[in-house]
Amino acid sequence: MEFLPEKIETEEQLEDCLSQPGLEVINVLKEIPGDIMILGVAGKIGPSLARLLVRSCQAAGIRKRIIGVARFTAKNIRDFLEQSGVETISCDLLKEKQVLTLPQVENLFFLAGMKFGSTGNEPLTWAINTYVPALVASHFRQSRIVALSTGNVYPFVPVTSGGCRETDPVGPVGEYAQSCLGRERIFQYFSQLQGTPVCLIRLNYAVELRYGVLLDIALKVKRKEPVSLATGFVNVIWQGEANRIAVQCLKLCQSPARIINLTGPEIISVRQLALRFGEIFQVHPVFQDTESPTALLSNPAQACQLFGPPRVTWQQMVRWVASWISQGGKILGKQTHFETRDGRF
Repeated sequence: MEFLPEKIETEEQLEDCLSQPGLEVINVLKEIPGDIMILGVAGKIGPSLARLLVRSCQAAGIRKRIIGVARFTAKNIRDFLEQSGVETISCDLLKEKQVLTLPQVENLFFLAGMKFGSTGNEPLTWAINTYVPALVASHFRQSRIVALSTGNVYPFVPVTSGGCRETDPVGPVGEYAQSCLGRERIFQYFSQLQGTPVCLIRLNYAVELRYGVLLDIALKVKRKEPVSLATGFVNVIWQGEANRIAVQCLKLCQSPARIINLTGPEIISVRQLALRFGEIFQVHPVFQDTESPTALLSNPAQACQLFGPPRVTWQQMVRWVASWISQGGKILGKQTHFETRDGRF
């Protein structure tokens, strides 16, 4: 059922790749009863996740309401979702009265959050990343909740360590990462208080062709701009893979909340990535800074054991990204700032 093309040429093809139904997802949706709501559906991840759910239900021959919730400041995203079969509800999650009007559903994905622009706007960052989860967890106490978190809650660790496991101590650097740990603690609290089944996904770094670490590196190489090696090693995972696993995490929701690292199994050198893009673009990468012996790395051994290794390799992602740039594909124009080491976003 799943097909990986040699290259991706259009946004329509990209969206199809990001939302391809797979047997694992179809089987989970057959097994898990009830409708599904996605809070924060208008972000980078939400549209492809919502479309995956719709397409998987169609492939399974089952009927579920797939409901996407956001403020929808960009009308084109709402139109895209509705044309894809997603019901939409406009809601400002910071407003308690609006949250309380949301219909109850058996299954909930929580994708809302604030990262970029958090420096200088710390109060709003904390409100979105901790107050909103409290409102949501209280209102949806009977739901099964999969909440998106981040590997930023971990400290920087030696590159030779293999990355942080779910049982390792947290150590968030900067207020953004601290507020993300706060989000986790809020969901954990309400899970224990109410018995709400929750799964927290610590995701880093999700990659697609319009956004992501690989695109950041590739664009700098292509434009002959310096590539920082300050954070010299990364984990990456294809966004379509992350979507597939996120849906399967509905089966892992429990009380107390369960935590899952979600990323690719390899620790990849930024220098080697830049050199590979240089080969493809036929340019010599320009580097600045030197590799630190530590990086923000997660160990996804648990996820790989549960769901299998990712089907899309980082080498395939590199080829897709390079081809996308070469043909002038659309990009979102938002850098990941993966090289940032002081936690200021």
